[in-house]
Amino acid sequence: MADVFEFTVNGEARSIEADVARPLIYVLRNELGLTGTRYGCGLEQCGSCMVLIDGEPEYACTRGMDTVAGRDVRTIESLGTDAKPHPLQQAFLDEQAGQCGYCLSGILISAKALLDRNPSPSRADIVAALEGHLCRCGAHIRIIRAIDRAAAVMRGEARS
Repeated sequence: MADVFEFTVNGEARSIEADVARPLIYVLRNELGLTGTRYGCGLEQCGSCMVLIDGEPEYACTRGMDTVAGRDVRTIESLGTDAKPHPLQQAFLDEQAGQCGYCLSGILISAKALLDRNPSPSRADIVAALEGHLCRCGAHIRIIRAIDRAAAVMRGEARS
């Protein structure tokens, strides 16, 4: 038997009928068409499914719908647009910080959460924020450099 869950997704109030244990990622991708959130392992091991829930990075692959009722969910689609990318997105492009790109939506979400709470992160802070992410392409150095670059842009210390 399905329940109705009301929550906000990317600033828009939503009401979704779903089973209590249905993972959030399936609702985002299949019912709301927000395919930027990627399904990777389904076990909270890769970080590809990361979304912000009330400003905190959370895994969408294992989070049941009952845990998002009344909460604010932000996906990668809320970050920027093609015409006006978020400084993080622009920095990732400028640093060529992705190869296949599969993991990047989750990494960008965690990086945004980091910069929201710490506009001047150290390299160690950036590495710690990315601990739950797996990138098989080996772009880690460029990813760290891109986050550092975006932080500087957001602080007004550099131009994108």
